[in-house]
Amino acid sequence: MPRRAPTRQSSTKQTTKQPDPLLKPRQAALELQVSFPTIKQWIYRRKIRSIRTPGGHHRIPQSEVDRFLFRTRGKTVAERTLDTRRVSGRNQLVGRIDQVRISGLMAEVKISIGGQQITSIITASSAREMNLKPGQTAAALIKATEVMILRV
Repeated sequence: MPRRAPTRQSSTKQTTKQPDPLLKPRQAALELQVSFPTIKQWIYRRKIRSIRTPGGHHRIPQSEVDRFLFRTRGKTVAERTLDTRRVSGRNQLVGRIDQVRISGLMAEVKISIGGQQITSIITASSAREMNLKPGQTAAALIKATEVMILRV
């Protein structure tokens, strides 16, 4: 009696959502500016969600890293205080660059921070000097009525 291969039924439902890119723990540690052992401990304590590969390695979804971006500006209170004293503005929000649109002398930079988006208009030369590109980590520095962009 011959064996039949199982048939696959095609789904007519199409999803437009793309899968979340997966990062190695070391890549996530670099983006979050924490040590590799810290990321491993977060995984073991389930503070950060990870996916195990068939080989048993951990991979961290980009959305998980984005969730932590705005929280990790330094490991200790002293480091976080030092980071904020490097510039006069106290309100620094770290996120991921979604879009950079350069037109003439000006550039529009959109940063996604904790599920929300901040838009800043800066000079085109500043955007080129910082080499801003979508996907990079950046900080929005809010001072009075202005939002400045820092590449971190």
